[in-house]
Amino acid sequence: MAPFGGRSVGWTHREDRTGVILDEQQRLDALAAYRILDTPAEQGFDEIVAFAAALCEVPTALISFVDRDRQWFKARTGLDAAETARSLSFCDHAMRGDELMVVSDARRDPRFADNALVTEGLGIRFYAGAPLRTPEGVPLGALCVIDTQPRDGLTPLQRQGLNVLAAQVMARLALRRQDIEHEAQGQRTERARAESEEKFRLLADTMPQMVWSTLPDGYHDYYNARWYDFTGVAMGSTDGAGWNTMIHPEDQERAWAVWRHSLETGEPYEIEYRLRDRSGAYRWSLGRALAMRDDKGAITRWFGTCTDIHESKQSIEQRDIVAHELSHRIKNIFAVIAGLVSLSARARPEIQPLADDLRERIMALGRAHDFVRPHSEVSRPSLVGSALHGLLEALFSPYRAEDQPRVLIAGANPDVDDRSATPLALLFHELATNAAKYGALSNIAGHVDLSIAEEGDTYRFRWTEHDGPPVVTDGKGSAGFGGRLIALSVEAQLKGTLERRWQSSGLEVEVSVPAASLVRH
Repeated sequence: MAPFGGRSVGWTHREDRTGVILDEQQRLDALAAYRILDTPAEQGFDEIVAFAAALCEVPTALISFVDRDRQWFKARTGLDAAETARSLSFCDHAMRGDELMVVSDARRDPRFADNALVTEGLGIRFYAGAPLRTPEGVPLGALCVIDTQPRDGLTPLQRQGLNVLAAQVMARLALRRQDIEHEAQGQRTERARAESEEKFRLLADTMPQMVWSTLPDGYHDYYNARWYDFTGVAMGSTDGAGWNTMIHPEDQERAWAVWRHSLETGEPYEIEYRLRDRSGAYRWSLGRALAMRDDKGAITRWFGTCTDIHESKQSIEQRDIVAHELSHRIKNIFAVIAGLVSLSARARPEIQPLADDLRERIMALGRAHDFVRPHSEVSRPSLVGSALHGLLEALFSPYRAEDQPRVLIAGANPDVDDRSATPLALLFHELATNAAKYGALSNIAGHVDLSIAEEGDTYRFRWTEHDGPPVVTDGKGSAGFGGRLIALSVEAQLKGTLERRWQSSGLEVEVSVPAASLVRH
């Protein structure tokens, strides 16, 4: 017979690492007494593997019971298969120990280096398994977590958590066995449930987050030790609706509204609010909760957490303040440059027309920057988010007649960022300025239609002038500075194409721009 680490896994009598003499038939009989093999999924076991995977930050967690020739998974997450051959089982090794078995890199472990679950299929690298043993010490299987990347091991909290969860698995099995033994009389034992609940409380009390639980109607009936340590309130004083008094008065109504919505819809609960700590100061916290449901989909309980995010929230606010200040100064620079241009023109009247054009271009850039720069809730423009329609409305606002737009925008409304806002502002500023000087916006009857169409990964803009003065062109078209500026904006900066057509009804301009040029992804 092969040694412990070999591929042969069966034995008749064998002493394991705890000194217990193992009899394989006795072990299989003990497993069969629980009537657990090939039973349907159960919520309690599914919650344990989900929590184990989250606690250890791994993609896969299993409750494995080792049968004669196979290992069968009562609960699993991150794995489709319901069972595998016992000859491939890591849990067959883990269940024989009295402590957690950890394999940091299975490729380097001689017991598993040539295992098909390592070389193929799952591609197991990291494994940690807590043995599942009966009170008499008979091994049944293991609660394990698996990763496809090697790891140094588990933290003390994760090791403790897996052992506590393994004990909870056995507590549930104990309940199952008692139910079987007392099936005829319909008796149930509360002792094992109490032990299981106590183990959950023990685990919850070791969590760094504040943990709480409610009944299906939202009545808070449990908080872990971290909650009472953070808030400093008396045990039980925040049961029911008392929790809301711990929230900042300005956040209470919003917190209640979000919580009521989750209770009514069953949707996950998530909100940021300020929570009073034991010193009386308010600290920003992230509240989250998920509904637990029975096999019919009815909510049986809500489990939630509160996480202190005060420092990260302050860091974000400070970063926003700096960004707003820098952006405000940039906007002031635009104004200063425009002012310098005006002063220069006063000293040299002959450059006044050129100065006016330059100043208008500078102010157009300022409007584009003001649209895409970071804003507070107070300073944010009352436009359409950060999308293109909002930028265009800002640029075309000087051309309104009797508070009515003369450039009519229709079609798609893609997002834009600071990189694309500048060339777009220059493009449409030049088109609008030329239309105001020579085209459809130079008389009261004229107007412009601007349509925006999304065609695959390209946006097509069509600028069509109507009811302007008769078109007069010498064929040179875009030879002037403004024309070159438009071409530079479209072709060089936006990587697009530009086509002009002088129709009898007015100028038509068609621009095609890749979607990737409008906003970073």
